[in-house]
Amino acid sequence: MRKHPSQGGFTLIEVVLAASLFVMGMSMIMGVYSFGSALSRTAELRSVSAEIVDAIMADLDETLFPLRDDGLVGPPRAIVDRPVPGRAGVVYSVETKPNVDTLEILPGLEEPVATEYLVTLTVRWQARGVKREARWTTIMLRELPFGARMRQRFLR
Repeated sequence: MRKHPSQGGFTLIEVVLAASLFVMGMSMIMGVYSFGSALSRTAELRSVSAEIVDAIMADLDETLFPLRDDGLVGPPRAIVDRPVPGRAGVVYSVETKPNVDTLEILPGLEEPVATEYLVTLTVRWQARGVKREARWTTIMLRELPFGARMRQRFLR
């Protein structure tokens, strides 16, 4: 006959060890989820900013270099804090510098003009009470806007 009956179950050490392994595993899984959501948010913001810059560059293609009355392309317009359509609180400014290596004399003008300009686009907005800004730089040709070229080609 047995003096000590056999008892089934877990010891306190086994329960504490299992609970700590469970907590560590769940904290790792939650860390992966929060990291993934942060990456998703960053990708979304980059996608939106790329769409905004594409829209602004399309606008600049049409409006940066005005068509003069004599049919020539004028110097770049000054653009300061122009609102971005469809994006409340987002404005952009443009700085242009002529590329001196591309100076040429056009008919009817006394001074040489550049055919290429270094264009710096600055986009400003406010997020969570903090003013933010991003800059992009590109080279744009001094040429007739696309719409004006199409009108000249097809409407004459």
